Amino acid sequence: MTDGKQLILGKFERMALLSDFYGNLLTERQQEVIRFYYEQDLSLGEIAEHLKISRQAVHDILKRAERALEHYEQKLRLLDSFLKEKGVCDPQEGR
Repeated sequence: MTDGKQLILGKFERMALLSDFYGNLLTERQQEVIRFYYEQDLSLGEIAEHLKISRQAVHDILKRAERALEHYEQKLRLLDSFLKEKGVCDPQEGR
């Protein structure tokens, strides 16, 4: 904790951390889309153009990857343990 206040984790930070913990469990394409979207802050259209696929395909891959990351976290709780250690509040905890 910093100065007695808890830090709150946003969706982008949460997904980046989930990707750090579980990213290797995703397909290469899912890893690529997660990296472009959450780490490089590209839009779905920009990712689609870069990968030469449709925007809808990027959306589907992204949502599938997000669900997989959340599923791994729900089962393994690595991020939850890490955040508790660091004193960070995750608004999605307990979902």
